[in-house]
Amino acid sequence: MLSFKDFGRACVVALWFMVLTFPLMVIKVNPIDRVITWRWHNMVWVGVGSFLCYLASRAWQIHRDARLRRIRLGQEEEKEPLSRRILQNPSIYRPLLAAGALFFLAFPGLFSTYQTNIMITALMYVVLGLGLNIVVGVAGLLDLGYVAFYAVGAYAYALLNLHFGLGFWTVLPIGGLLAATFGILLGFPVLRLRGDYLAIVTLGFGEIIRLILENWNEFSHGPSGISNIPRPGFFGIQMSLDQSITYLYYLMIGMVLFTIFVVNRLQNSRIGRAWFALREDEIACQAMGIDKTRTKLTAFALGATWAGMVGVIFAAKTTFVNPASFTFLESAIILCIVVLGGMGSIVGVIIAALVLILLPEYLRAFSEYRMLVFGAVLVIMMVFRPQGIVANIRKTYRVEEG
Repeated sequence: MLSFKDFGRACVVALWFMVLTFPLMVIKVNPIDRVITWRWHNMVWVGVGSFLCYLASRAWQIHRDARLRRIRLGQEEEKEPLSRRILQNPSIYRPLLAAGALFFLAFPGLFSTYQTNIMITALMYVVLGLGLNIVVGVAGLLDLGYVAFYAVGAYAYALLNLHFGLGFWTVLPIGGLLAATFGILLGFPVLRLRGDYLAIVTLGFGEIIRLILENWNEFSHGPSGISNIPRPGFFGIQMSLDQSITYLYYLMIGMVLFTIFVVNRLQNSRIGRAWFALREDEIACQAMGIDKTRTKLTAFALGATWAGMVGVIFAAKTTFVNPASFTFLESAIILCIVVLGGMGSIVGVIIAALVLILLPEYLRAFSEYRMLVFGAVLVIMMVFRPQGIVANIRKTYRVEEG
């Protein structure tokens, strides 16, 4: 049951949120008429909403603690997580999978070109999230400079097409290989680093790449960027803008399916088990005879490969690249996708990428409040579901005596 102390804390939380949101929710400035409108009713709504949300969260915590106490005392059996129950029950996930496949295949015919273009961006972040999931979620290596490999792929296509006339399909594997090479070059200096130190070094690496692209005018055309990058071709067929966007959409669908297949096979392979061991305990991993150097470099290289290929697709989609597209914010968004989806979870990363990329677009109806709502959703998610949308399901092996 809720106590008086909980109600007192709820009042403090409500007051705190009212103070934090005061400039945004209450004050509205009209610079043309030089008039300030005071919207005090918004402050009341913020106070009441945060008060009730705190009480609801506190009631949920009390219920969860009581349930855990009953489980420890043997008075109640522990239920499997909902995600595990769904994924282990074919009668549930197969119809959902079929419905999802039909929806995505029919998407360009059901929605406008603008909506299709947004979905292409979301699918690109799905692949980026799955690539970073190898490094952060599976191997446990905190990488804050992942956008650097993304930039390498984009500029690889832009520069190779500009100087040598190479097409999209030729540069796509080249961009992946170049990004993998940069991943290995990043991996060597950070072999002995862990945690915060690794994050700082990778963050610096991402900024170095961006600053080089921004200041080396002879090489990358500097802040002006490179324009008129060709879109992906299909056996030399001339396509209109709408047709090329639809073609790129189905190309990204194929790319996502290919990435899911490869990443799933990697996680269930010998190197995947080595990554999981490295994430859980690096010292124990080395004591078991696992080559720590090769394991880390493989994670960096394979994770960077997907970023490089998506970078090539990004350059073909926008037909223009410049350093402003590859800031630290991009790395932060991709890292949020991995953490929000669930470390090491493929399904979770896919759902998180679609939510984080599509939610701000479809919250435009809230105008200036959309980023506030977006941030609130992230905070609520991390409070009530810190393990992610779909927690990573580890395989268990039972030995039957017979």
